[in-house]
Amino acid sequence: MKKATKLKVFVGMSGGVDSSVAAAILLEQGHDVTGVYMKNWTKDLPGNKCPWAEDLADAKRAAVQLGIPLRVYDFQKGYKQKVVDYMLSEYQVGRTPNPDIMCNEEVKFKLFLECALEDGAEMIATGHYARVDAGTLLRAKDDNKDQTYFLCRVSATALAKTIFPVGEMLKSEVRAEAEKRGLISAGRKESMGICFVGAVGIREFLSQYIEAKPGDIVDKKTGKTVGRHDGAIFYTLGQRHGLDVGGGLPYYVVGKDMKKNVVYVSRDLNDEGFWRKEIQLKDVFWRQTPEVGKTYQVRLRHRAPLTGATFKAENVILLEKPERAIAPGQSAVFYDGQVCLGGGIVTD
Repeated sequence: MKKATKLKVFVGMSGGVDSSVAAAILLEQGHDVTGVYMKNWTKDLPGNKCPWAEDLADAKRAAVQLGIPLRVYDFQKGYKQKVVDYMLSEYQVGRTPNPDIMCNEEVKFKLFLECALEDGAEMIATGHYARVDAGTLLRAKDDNKDQTYFLCRVSATALAKTIFPVGEMLKSEVRAEAEKRGLISAGRKESMGICFVGAVGIREFLSQYIEAKPGDIVDKKTGKTVGRHDGAIFYTLGQRHGLDVGGGLPYYVVGKDMKKNVVYVSRDLNDEGFWRKEIQLKDVFWRQTPEVGKTYQVRLRHRAPLTGATFKAENVILLEKPERAIAPGQSAVFYDGQVCLGGGIVTD
């Protein structure tokens, strides 16, 4: 790897392999590197211990191995306000939000960046699989691990101060580099579940904060009640599992009425509530504003295949072909080749 101009770089370190290798690469490039653990959430849930203490311990071990200092930034207050409260409010009105996108916009590439710069950093870095060029966000080399979907709302100003050291690497290469260096994170499993809680289901998390009311599950076609739900907030468009509805062909969630507290289901995969070709967006965020009438590529959920989409207006798109189970509240992220333009929130 070629030698770079020496910079003072603060690296967000979670204790995982990606951020550990990112820090190692920056060191080898000759930068002055400081690790930072972002303390975003520490609350335990019944039967589930928040993994923050283990993550911090792993980040400390990685920092010691690399010979770099590690700071702890406490962002719990801002995280609760900007990420958790946002997520809860969206679920309460029946939408399906993506807290990881909000976390990146408001915490990792805003609060972290601001604090790092105040403390003398010239740049920040993370272990995200993405690439950046003068404030332009580009897809990662590893298509399977590409995380630009989650970074869609990060500003060009923040990106101009950001380095993604593993963006030009495959995940297998990152693991190999960690093993070659003897990093303790080399064999660490990837985190699963809600980004800030760990291996806990969304239902269990929401149950701690929102009082859900049981209601009817109704067959949309016949109007008959076919089951009961524990709370409409727990169900999302296209959901099949967890309905606890009788035998025969499977039912799928095709709609919700939050005022009536009803979940609508259907066995018909061609149900009109299941497919959408035209999508309206709100809260759009563009680093590069798309041209009306031009066709781009859109990703409707993380790791979903890219599909063609033409802009009828800045916040209205027409998909190349109808797509299944596009839930209100989820993010639609747009690309022009390798460039991530930004995105918006799917409306009801």
